[in-house]
Amino acid sequence: MRDAVIVDAVRTPIGRRRGALSGIHPADLSAHVLEALVERSGIDPSVIDDVVWGCVSQTSEQATNIARTAVLAAGWPESVPGTTVSRACGSSQQAVSMAAAAVISGQQDVVVAGGVESMSRVPMGSAAPDGENQPATVLDRYGVDRFSQGVGAEMMAEKWALSRTALDEFSLRSHERAATAADNGAFDGQLAPITGVLEGDEGIRRGGTLESMSTLKPAFKDDGVIHAGNASQISDGSGALLVMGDDTARKLGLSPIARVHTAVVAGDDPVMMLAGPIAATAKALERSGLSIGDIGAFEINEAFAPVPLAWQIETGADPERVNPLGGAIAVGHPLGGSGAILMTRLIHHMRDNGIRYGLQSMCEAGGMANATIVELV
Repeated sequence: MRDAVIVDAVRTPIGRRRGALSGIHPADLSAHVLEALVERSGIDPSVIDDVVWGCVSQTSEQATNIARTAVLAAGWPESVPGTTVSRACGSSQQAVSMAAAAVISGQQDVVVAGGVESMSRVPMGSAAPDGENQPATVLDRYGVDRFSQGVGAEMMAEKWALSRTALDEFSLRSHERAATAADNGAFDGQLAPITGVLEGDEGIRRGGTLESMSTLKPAFKDDGVIHAGNASQISDGSGALLVMGDDTARKLGLSPIARVHTAVVAGDDPVMMLAGPIAATAKALERSGLSIGDIGAFEINEAFAPVPLAWQIETGADPERVNPLGGAIAVGHPLGGSGAILMTRLIHHMRDNGIRYGLQSMCEAGGMANATIVELV
């Protein structure tokens, strides 16, 4: 059977809200990684069958199919199409899955998958400005007047008995790991710096303490444990991956980094909302025939600290293998771009360290999660 392989993957540095990348149109931010992908791989963009692009807030500058706009902004041939997809925070991870499926089925040979979010220019929730777009049929089914990711994070912390201290310790460790990775050059091979604007991830903080974290007020409950320091940062960024059939890679003389081994998506409780990666991981492992111990590196998106911590408890994964380069608490979570950014981080880390299997998963609004297992080639 034909395999879907990832030949290269690149990401922008992640910018803080209203930070260094806030002056760049999200289509131009996308075009930057598209151009970098072509430059790094040497591929002729005219052979690309499609660009599948994740984006969550598809309004304002991110409306009207930003995938196609990005292709044109990159100066690629008009023959290259693009489509924009949304699976909430997992949008660009879903884009990778769709690209792999198209390649494995033989419907397409070369696909670029990725995504973008400029949360500075198109604020979270701007696509639903009233703040609530659920019908009474759904709200009544679950006995709620609204769905809230922050409240879901509080529910997770309570269910898995995660104290504020435990959450804050995890968050400080995320910053420490990200700072160490940046200092050691672990990100250098995956970054497409924006010269004169941003060279590295902007959100990493150094020297934080539990004492400094204790001054932050809970964001969702007066007596809660979730606050700005143990939640993902609001950010800007983009990432892209070059996906093709293994036979196409050979024909073009390209050397893949990894192959897409298994890709699944799962649904879960939409009220707690954020526990989906637990179910998705179990589904991916069952379908792949692998065990949790076979996986040498994990990227579990740090939307809120309870997400990876509860996932670790349920899966029994080695904490040293989970988010070894830090995560979204340290570097940020540009919604529609995060799936591609995490996959880029994962496969470069696998190649740099000779790790055979890696697994990525992330919680998504509505109580869903993608999980993808990749194998080093």
